[in-house]
Amino acid sequence: MAPPPAGLVVSLLLSALISSAGANKALTPGGRVVHHNHGKFTAGPWKPAHATFYGGRDGSGTTAGACGYKDTRAEGYGVQTVAVSPVLFGDGAACGGCYEVRCVDSPDGCKAGAAAAVVTATNLCPPNYQQSGDNGGWCNPPREHLDLSMPAFLQIAQEKAGIVPVSYRRVACVKQGGVRYTITGNKYFNMVMVTNVGGAGDLAAVSVKGSKRVKWTELKRNWGQVWQTGEDLTGESLTFRLMTSDHRKATSWHVLPTDWQFGVTYQADKNF
Repeated sequence: MAPPPAGLVVSLLLSALISSAGANKALTPGGRVVHHNHGKFTAGPWKPAHATFYGGRDGSGTTAGACGYKDTRAEGYGVQTVAVSPVLFGDGAACGGCYEVRCVDSPDGCKAGAAAAVVTATNLCPPNYQQSGDNGGWCNPPREHLDLSMPAFLQIAQEKAGIVPVSYRRVACVKQGGVRYTITGNKYFNMVMVTNVGGAGDLAAVSVKGSKRVKWTELKRNWGQVWQTGEDLTGESLTFRLMTSDHRKATSWHVLPTDWQFGVTYQADKNF
């Protein structure tokens, strides 16, 4: 039997490759490709750092800060939180991310047998250039430093230690309920706070779409987890699309009703 023409072989190979590439995609009735994200957030590698603490024993003084959160207790983060050094903070990109932290190599400072603490990044630990990085300027670049809330610090270390060596890694954020959205500002300048984000916990991109006039519009990070747009969003049911740092996406369809109000928090049905 004569071999098939070379052109036919190439065509068949291309068809197989296209079919394979599309195996994890679906088409909407309009022919648009919908990309599906599979799996869950994968914990990162363990890294060395140091940890200190701030605030009160009950977490007072730690429930707001540079991420824009107003009250971490009410917003789903509690007081198991951490202020991270600028190297980790990334101009707010780290906000909402979760870390597992364990005290190491300090028999006098670590609590023997203590379980690792899991905390959420909700604040910035600012640098102190009046002191050296190894003597008080713990959060000075390029140090990776974790300034834990006092309840989190006391879970793994003795208060008298003040500062302890730790090993830490990024882990998945486990949240109850769906992602929450709160819009403040006015119709000409909307500030969208996104909270209670699961999975990676942090956000790399936020977009909004209205049910009438507003087409898909990308928001800009104002500060921390506060995102802004000058688009008039009033009088429309709003859908938000989020992307976390691990490039997973989630869409909260019509999470805000047509008569949504500024300052009111709305919760989606789903999370990452």
